[in-house]
Amino acid sequence: MSKSTINYRAIDDPGLISVLASPVRQEIVDTLAALGGDASVADIAQQLGRHADGLYYHLKVLCKARLIVELDGQGDDERRFRLAGKAAGPLRLAYRLGSERHATALRKFAHGLLQVAEKDFVGALEIDGVVTEGPSRQLWAARNKAWLSKGEVEEANALLERLCELMSRPRSGERDQLLSCTFVLAPHVPEPKRRGEA
Repeated sequence: MSKSTINYRAIDDPGLISVLASPVRQEIVDTLAALGGDASVADIAQQLGRHADGLYYHLKVLCKARLIVELDGQGDDERRFRLAGKAAGPLRLAYRLGSERHATALRKFAHGLLQVAEKDFVGALEIDGVVTEGPSRQLWAARNKAWLSKGEVEEANALLERLCELMSRPRSGERDQLLSCTFVLAPHVPEPKRRGEA
């Protein structure tokens, strides 16, 4: 599989990960990335189905954390923001499992991420004409648990990396369907048997 052409911004500070634990802030950052890296508050609000006034607090928090920046010279109606950093690409979290601060921030982030996924899925159930079968399917929720070889784990990671790359490209003329995709890949440790169970 070829190397990713997406310029991810690595986030390893647990404070920044905690800022992104808010489902609204996750959606703002994802929406900015999907809109090409910068957008007006009105565009962000429209994509999220929210009032612009309800986003300013979260935009301020993201600016203070230097995850996004406000662009100069815009009036109140057209205030614009962009993802911070040279690449201004999607964010990618760093995992430091030996640190309780990191583990706590990552737990909060995952909780928020799954809340957004549930909201997106439930909302899509109400969309007329949403495609639920075939190669153009737009709605899908699934969970699988399996024993994998080392090579299969590597293959799964390559497929997920390809999916992340595909989902990280900005909008263009033919890229006209806004979809969200959430996944969790995690090793599973069987729970110990409860007392009295055979």
